[in-house]
Amino acid sequence: MLEIIKLGGWMMLPIIVCSILAMAIIGERLWSLRARRIMPPDLIPKVFDLHRNARLDAVELRNLKIGSPLGAIVAAALSGQPRGHEAMKETVEQAGRQVVHELERYLNTLGTIASVSPYLGLLGSVLGMMKVFATFSAGGSEIANPARLAGGISEILIATAAGLAVAIPSLIFYRYFQGKVAELTVRMEEEAVQMIEALSIAPQDRLQEPP
Repeated sequence: MLEIIKLGGWMMLPIIVCSILAMAIIGERLWSLRARRIMPPDLIPKVFDLHRNARLDAVELRNLKIGSPLGAIVAAALSGQPRGHEAMKETVEQAGRQVVHELERYLNTLGTIASVSPYLGLLGSVLGMMKVFATFSAGGSEIANPARLAGGISEILIATAAGLAVAIPSLIFYRYFQGKVAELTVRMEEEAVQMIEALSIAPQDRLQEPP
């Protein structure tokens, strides 16, 4: 493997850095975007239980807000309910935008890696071609030097393959995470609104927006 990296030329270094960053982001997002973490299955029953026991105060709303992304949207919905349906809708939408921003963390970086990696491979290929043409332009016995020709051709092929090997999975996961974030956001907002409508909470002074 080390020998292949050496044959790929110095452009292999930024490609390797991109691959490490892409793997780190993919692993982190796979862990962070788990459905059970974003939308805990026991959250809605817990909210109903708190409401039934008249314990939905500012402290509980704060705990909901910091507990999970769905909890943040639910807390915003509960906080806006005393001010009417329109206020509830606005707070849910605002909380949803904040949650989306958090769920999309590092995705721009992953998309950039997916876009840049092929160009890094292409640049490595161009450098390899320059090496091949330099061999021919040297003249004399250098033209028939198989070692120099092989080195230039290897740099062309390896750099191109390495760039594509990083770009393809990065792009696949970038699109996958984008779709998953959109799906989770819609589901969370729907659950929050449906829950508030089911609770039919009357305006209460204690349901204040958590700081």
